[in-house]
Amino acid sequence: MGAWSADSFGNDDACDWASELEASADLSVVESALDRVLEVGDGYLEAPEASQAIAAIEAIARLQGNWGKRDAYSETVDRWVENVKLTPDGSVVIKAHKVIERVLAEPSELLELWQESGEVETWLAAVHDLRARVTRGATR
Repeated sequence: MGAWSADSFGNDDACDWASELEASADLSVVESALDRVLEVGDGYLEAPEASQAIAAIEAIARLQGNWGKRDAYSETVDRWVENVKLTPDGSVVIKAHKVIERVLAEPSELLELWQESGEVETWLAAVHDLRARVTRGATR
């Protein structure tokens, strides 16, 4: 699956997405990642799109001041958040919540892969923590 941890940036797809975000000065890359998931609707959601959307939601939480785990894998997004100083509006936060629900609903390849890994509870805890951090809103 290209994942080494259940953290939002603990996989190749999220780290690749972070490199794309780095060149952006607005939320267009974030919203694009969210929109790709929502466009799937009830169809089969591929793991790369889900992982990139989770990373985008992590960026939203960080922009709100609700930081998650910071490490070498989150460094690109952390630096971007500190530099752009944007505040996501309510519509982006609502979209983020819809995306989390879609990632957690079948058919979702990312959910399937974590279920097959035997570590689904760890991953679910990380996703639920992310959802809670986005819910809190801006604390800056």
